Amino acid sequence: RSMLLLIIPGGKMVVRDTAGLIVPLGLPLLVLLTSAGSAADQVIENGMTALDLFVLPLVLVIMIATIGVINMPSFLAYYRRTGILRRLAVTPASPFMVLAAQAVVSAIQIIVGIIAAFALAALAFGANPPANIAATIGVVVLAIAALYSVGLIVAAVAPTPNSSVALGLIAFFALGALGGMFGGREALPAPLAELGGWLPFGAAVDALTAAWAGAPVPVEQLLCLGGTVVVGTVTAALLFRWE
Repeated sequence: RSMLLLIIPGGKMVVRDTAGLIVPLGLPLLVLLTSAGSAADQVIENGMTALDLFVLPLVLVIMIATIGVINMPSFLAYYRRTGILRRLAVTPASPFMVLAAQAVVSAIQIIVGIIAAFALAALAFGANPPANIAATIGVVVLAIAALYSVGLIVAAVAPTPNSSVALGLIAFFALGALGGMFGGREALPAPLAELGGWLPFGAAVDALTAAWAGAPVPVEQLLCLGGTVVVGTVTAALLFRWE
């Protein structure tokens, strides 16, 4: 019951914030629209196209990272600035409960975005479904948890919504640039390309590509994402400030 009392107001805030609702979903869909046309014609293997194996995994991870690292922390920072967290501090609510409730709200938003992105890609460009649906769903869930744990660190320490957005943008672009958001990681210097593959953005893209193709997902990528979840969640809980 206590979780629901935290989740419901958080959901209402997301719905009422037009920019926070549309931009995190619309921007990745725009990337999809500008890249899908040519990628859909490039068959890579087993009938899978570049749209399936490269564009869609990247678009989905961008969507997850935008909401988890930039959007979600700003709402929690708003709670802190307006004194909501200070009032919650005298209740039985724990920092983990507050962080988890906000993560649930954002996870619902990202699920809607993923469904919309795949529906657009399938209906407009003939995208293929994942060869291994179960593995793909598992990777998506782990990617959401990993990237949201990064956002939870931002949410735990940012005193204001503006500072939250600033910190979130820095984290988003740093992880995205090293993870191949602006082109393949092979264009980066070798040490940076290697680092990008171990960070949550790059690991999520690579793992999702493997699952979509039906190939075994490398264990090291799963370990990277799982390690990020543990480190990020514990760090966020330790650094959490009520005001």
